[in-house]
Amino acid sequence: MRHLKNYPGQGLYIYYMVLLDLTNGVFGSSSQLIRELDDKSLNKQLLHNRLKRSWVWNQFFVLEEYTGTDPLYVGKLHSDMDEGDGSIKYILTGDGAGTMFTIDDTTGDIHAIQRLDREERAQYTLRAQALDRRTNRPMEPESEFIIKIQDINDNEPKFLDGPYTASVPEMSPVGTSIIQVSAADADDPTYGSSARVVYSILQGQPYFSVDSKTGIIRTALTNMDREAREYYEDREAREYYEVIIQAKDMGGQLGGLAGTTTVNITLSDVNDNPPRFPQKHYQMNVLESSPVNSTVGRVLAMDLDEGENAEMKYTILDGDGSDMFDVSTDPTYQVGVITVKKPLDFESKKSYTLKIEGSNPHIEVRFFNLGPFRDTTTVHISVEDVDEPPVFESSHYFVEVSENVDIGTTIQIVSARDPDATNNSIRYSIDRNSDPGRYFYVDITTGALMTARPLDREEVSWHNITILAMEMNNPAQVGSVPVTIRILDVNDNAPVFTKFFETFMCENAKTGQLIQTVSAVDQDDPPEGQHIYYSLAPEAANNPNFTLRDNQDNTAWILARKSGFKQSEQSMFYIPILIADNGQPMLSSTGTLTIQVCSCDEDGDIMSCSAEPYTLPISLSRGALIAILACIFVLLVLILLILSMRRQRKQPYTIDEEDNVHENIVRYDDEGGGEEDTEAFDIATLWSSREAHVGKSRQDMQPEIESLSRYVPQTCAMDNNVHSYMLAKLYEADTDVCAPPFDSLQTYMFEGEGSVAQSLSSLQSFSTDSEQSYDYLNDWGPRFKKLAEMYGAKDNNASL
Repeated sequence: MRHLKNYPGQGLYIYYMVLLDLTNGVFGSSSQLIRELDDKSLNKQLLHNRLKRSWVWNQFFVLEEYTGTDPLYVGKLHSDMDEGDGSIKYILTGDGAGTMFTIDDTTGDIHAIQRLDREERAQYTLRAQALDRRTNRPMEPESEFIIKIQDINDNEPKFLDGPYTASVPEMSPVGTSIIQVSAADADDPTYGSSARVVYSILQGQPYFSVDSKTGIIRTALTNMDREAREYYEDREAREYYEVIIQAKDMGGQLGGLAGTTTVNITLSDVNDNPPRFPQKHYQMNVLESSPVNSTVGRVLAMDLDEGENAEMKYTILDGDGSDMFDVSTDPTYQVGVITVKKPLDFESKKSYTLKIEGSNPHIEVRFFNLGPFRDTTTVHISVEDVDEPPVFESSHYFVEVSENVDIGTTIQIVSARDPDATNNSIRYSIDRNSDPGRYFYVDITTGALMTARPLDREEVSWHNITILAMEMNNPAQVGSVPVTIRILDVNDNAPVFTKFFETFMCENAKTGQLIQTVSAVDQDDPPEGQHIYYSLAPEAANNPNFTLRDNQDNTAWILARKSGFKQSEQSMFYIPILIADNGQPMLSSTGTLTIQVCSCDEDGDIMSCSAEPYTLPISLSRGALIAILACIFVLLVLILLILSMRRQRKQPYTIDEEDNVHENIVRYDDEGGGEEDTEAFDIATLWSSREAHVGKSRQDMQPEIESLSRYVPQTCAMDNNVHSYMLAKLYEADTDVCAPPFDSLQTYMFEGEGSVAQSLSSLQSFSTDSEQSYDYLNDWGPRFKKLAEMYGAKDNNASL
């Protein structure tokens, strides 16, 4: 122990324990410290008289992390007024006084009673004072001093930001900087080497290296490739690396403390792999009914890269299918999607060949030597045949027809064909949802579109119907075509008044005074526009009371021809007006204008329009009234009689079974299979057309029934157009208000053509059954077996 004393003006001794191993490098040795104090002429200051006693300020140093069982001695305080008799009492206040540090109030020894950590607190500021033990009065002024904690190497370096994640492009040159790591040491960097850190790599060699001073990690190996090594045997394929970096203090010397961290390094992708098709030939199939833009198949060029470096662009380089197919790139999976570009037809071409290229759109110049970054493959596409619906020659038909055409007139012929190689027969029909009014009919075999009802432009000016074409052998295959029909106008409507015209006039009306303006409307729509002419009807052409002026704007004025009308003489006038249009032919109608004469005041306001009552000069007798009623009764009886006779004439004519055996109806339970039954008979044979024979008139037909044909146009009968004939008769029967409210049989003399079996009626029958041969019934199949047996049996009996 040594003591320090005699600072200028100081009379208090401070004993300081100098630890040689701690003060080395700070104060040198203890003897050196004393010499330095002596060199500063401290002893010379003792010659001067002290003005007062006060504390000697100084610093104490204490070692951190003391682990001994006894309190750690820090230093000693002593006043020069202390004579050792215990009359002086030392007290300590300030940071850590009483908790971290204690002082012996008699001797002034200071001890540390807690473990000290420089990293938590580097120094403590305390205050000391000497008191009179008896009076507790200060013997010296309070003085402040500092206790500094001396550092030892008790903290290892720590990577505060670890673990680290970094990436470096693959194939990077040696020495490429990746990331910098940094470790912090909590020890005192100004004292010794406790905080001097050195970096080294524990795991990750030989791929990476680390700078020992800066902590920068760099690549240490060339040709670091992330992709599969099967393609490139001279490179090692690896994508993820786990590198362990160590930071050691004391300059890396033996005994230094160390800390580690992990750096996860990923090799990021570069475009160093060209695309390659795993197959050089692809075989695909597509139905000929596949719609445009439908997918045929997919091709894939394999690229070991990823992201933007693996993006593909597929193009068709060559092949006979380049006009029929297209290829696009799926951006999600980078596959080439082959789609239909134009409608396919198996009957036209059954197969196609495509040469498709897959290439990288993003290429790095430094990897050109690894190319070419493109590859090709061949795709064979076979078109498969499907049963297609019939196809019309035109995708849309537009027809213009006049509204006055006869029923059964052919307005358009539509034609469809079976696109398949079988070329099945076609049947035509109208989609009734498109023609709810049943205005049109289409021939089932020829596709002739005909009118089935009278057309009226003023009722429906446009018709949009759909015609269906169905294969006979496969009714599920149906094609359709829209037909737009415009009804052309003909002048078939006479102009009429726009409303019922009735007006009032004053008795004092003047000559030429306007009585009423009339107007009319014409439902027709002539191409040159409507122009309506007005004139007084012939029976009123010389009307002395009123005249008419045509304004030439589809209106007319009714003017008073005279003045001085009297309500008592005639209170009502009815003016017939002739209204004519400018159509061809010109049509006209007569409208009536009612004019009532009224009494008016001087201002022209109507006062009264009712005529004075009058009585008949002669009254009817009772006998006259009875005679009038009797006449009315006789007329009613005559009308009822006429109606009854007409109804009897409308009843259908039936022939007694005994009078004509050829018209007997034979009923049996064997039901035919219809047109879909292709095993019973050949429907195609029955569909074929042949020359028809015009039969003779039936001898047993009554005049009333025969007269039903009197409305048939001669042209229809001459052309043997059974459709036109039946359509006209059907419309006639539908519109006949006198027809019975129940189903009836209408018998006509007109027959069609095209039946192989010829006529089944008696119109062309022979006079006797023996002259008629029914051998052909045996050739019609099992569905007509019953009829063949019935008539064949008669032939056999006759032969016997």
